[in-house]
Amino acid sequence: MKILRRDASNKDFWRVGELAKFTGVSTDTLRHYERKGVLHSRRGSNGYREYPEGALERVRTIRQALAVGFTLNELGAIFKVFDSGGAPCEQVRNLAAKKLSQLEMHLKEVTALRNDLKETLQRWDKHLAKTDPGQRARLLNTLPARAGARSSSSLLLPKPSIEKKGNKHE
Repeated sequence: MKILRRDASNKDFWRVGELAKFTGVSTDTLRHYERKGVLHSRRGSNGYREYPEGALERVRTIRQALAVGFTLNELGAIFKVFDSGGAPCEQVRNLAAKKLSQLEMHLKEVTALRNDLKETLQRWDKHLAKTDPGQRARLLNTLPARAGARSSSSLLLPKPSIEKKGNKHE
């Protein structure tokens, strides 16, 4: 395992490349986080971005929150409250509860799709057994209509949250 060491002369701030290396994200990602308002930097005398000491923990928090379904817009609103001295705990909890509810609904949809496919395969196996080799069984024409059906690939992906235009990097 490679041990990352920080340049001791820069202990009061992080340079963009250094922070990227320690957090495992690209410098473009860090700049994107700044544009979304979830990370802040200042400009040094040389014009380079300098991130405060707490930026490492902030980026790790952002990555963990994104991994469980928070969006950068949501995190921006949460961090705005936090950074101004507020306690956004209820807001965070309510967003997480909403995400859990959406995830549970999504799981129900995926489970129903799985069950439908199992039944379809059983029907198709019976139909194929009665079809002469080389003859078309027209299996796709026998698919039942599903009420409010989305494509199976869209069922396997989370529903996109509704965001403002221009948020394609989330």
